Amino acid sequence: MKTDTSKENKENKENKEKKSVGRRDVLRTLGLGAGAAAAVAATHVEPAAADSETNDEKRKARYQANSPDIQNYYRVNRYPK
Repeated sequence: MKTDTSKENKENKENKEKKSVGRRDVLRTLGLGAGAAAAVAATHVEPAAADSETNDEKRKARYQANSPDIQNYYRVNRYPK
């Protein structure tokens, strides 16, 4: 009977060793998964949309020095005299 239990112990140890996943296996799997995800993402690229602004709208002044927000900014950030 001792030989049977020793065989079972050896089999259990071998099964446990086979079931464990090594660090390199995990990293390899993650690397393959990332590569596959990048390949799928590259195939689903949509064409770029054209600008909706005209040249005049692009060049118009957006900064308004007399707006309350800008005046408040300069008031708060003044250096003391």
